[in-house]
Amino acid sequence: MILMGVSYPLLAHVAVLSGRPGLIAASIGWLVVLTLLPGLLRRRPAAWVALAAALFGLYAVAGSAAPRFLQFLPPILMIGFMAWVFGHTLRHGRMPLIESIVRALHGPQDDLNEDIISYARRLTAVWTVLFVLLAVINIALALCAKPGGLLLSFGVQPAVTMPLSLWSLFANVLNYLLVAALFIGEFAFRRRRFPQQPYRGLLDFTRKVVNLAALVRNPSAGPRSPGR
Repeated sequence: MILMGVSYPLLAHVAVLSGRPGLIAASIGWLVVLTLLPGLLRRRPAAWVALAAALFGLYAVAGSAAPRFLQFLPPILMIGFMAWVFGHTLRHGRMPLIESIVRALHGPQDDLNEDIISYARRLTAVWTVLFVLLAVINIALALCAKPGGLLLSFGVQPAVTMPLSLWSLFANVLNYLLVAALFIGEFAFRRRRFPQQPYRGLLDFTRKVVNLAALVRNPSAGPRSPGR
């Protein structure tokens, strides 16, 4: 799934550079498959119905201009969703997302000091700011892109234009590189700031966070053993 996920931004960027609506529709279809993959692997009927409907719709519009408009939506929606995932937990009365993750990783038996809790709260805010900034830049470049940008699609000439390839480079490549850079850089800093951690390294930490996310989606699954 990681390899499939990494392949999507590259496929989307190549599709945009090609300018072929069919290839753009195929890249969006690939994203739909990735999104529904957990349900597909569990053979859930709703996931298969959603996949069939989405692929049929993309096939129907593959020869039109619709894919050129739809190509702008995935980066904006995904980054905007991540901004909400982190940001809404910063509201008064809620536990910041990363604080929740830290508490789940350590377990109730560990007495976390205030430095760790304060760091987790600030880090949640940092991730929120990053995703908000990326979303704003994605929208701005999509509005000003030429040819086929959002404003031009509605017959509005933007005051400033940016090459469509520049939008795609940022939205489909640099977005994810910046997220990965913060993830890896923050992990290295955290290892030095708080050396006593309930994981062995970056891969072990990532696996445990993924397992936590899977447990939230499907509580009946229970925690996974290291060998799974």
